[in-house]
Amino acid sequence: MDLASLLGIVICLALVIFGIVAGNGFGVIVNFLDLNSALITFGGAFCSVMASNTMPDFVAGIKAIGLIFKAQSADTPEVIKKIIDLSNVARKEGLLSLEEAAGDLDDAFLKKGILLIVDGTDPELVRGIMETEMISVDERHKKKINFWSDLGAMGPAWGMIGTLVGLVNMLQAMDDPGAIGPAMAVALITTLYGSLLANWICTPTSAKLKVQNEQEMMGKQIVIEGLLSIQAGENPRVIEEKLKSFLEPKEKAAMDEAAGGEADG
Repeated sequence: MDLASLLGIVICLALVIFGIVAGNGFGVIVNFLDLNSALITFGGAFCSVMASNTMPDFVAGIKAIGLIFKAQSADTPEVIKKIIDLSNVARKEGLLSLEEAAGDLDDAFLKKGILLIVDGTDPELVRGIMETEMISVDERHKKKINFWSDLGAMGPAWGMIGTLVGLVNMLQAMDDPGAIGPAMAVALITTLYGSLLANWICTPTSAKLKVQNEQEMMGKQIVIEGLLSIQAGENPRVIEEKLKSFLEPKEKAAMDEAAGGEADG
């Protein structure tokens, strides 16, 4: 589980609640709960996004929030290590020997590329097939990212609509001074709900999904470059240095250190 996402969301909520109840007691929480405001803000925001998507995409977009709590399964240095191992096998035993090695791989994308190479597919065609699949995955991910970006934009907009509705109701009751304060409070609650929806849930979700997608796309790009290098018969050491260029300095240093430890052993 990705603790950063879980802790971030929980602590944000805790800080908001603390700010509300500090010095006032938990009894004031009820002042921030209003069904009509919630229906206008959350209902309006979600239904607007529903109207701009197909129903399957809408459902998939909502489910995507679960992805931000999952730890990334792709370990980039580990992917590079696998490719280097495969390049050593290919160098010693030939490309056809990779078919047997592919059977032990869990990465479907890597396995597909290996089988294309083993079948003798032209390198440019291999690149084209792999990049087409990568682009397709990227587009599917972007639909989910845009879903939460759009929902984040709709939240404050519908919060403002709810505020305007509340203000109209308040102005209709101007002859009753005692009703003005509560009506104004309800009008402002919709703005609060819209801001919470956008900044507490939607923006972090969209940003996290974008980061995860970028990491996955980089992993697939590494696979493509690595497999094409293997097919071209490049030296495993050269392939390793080429693929390490994708890594951040900290990851590269850790990988070099690990390789040095194995060599010493």
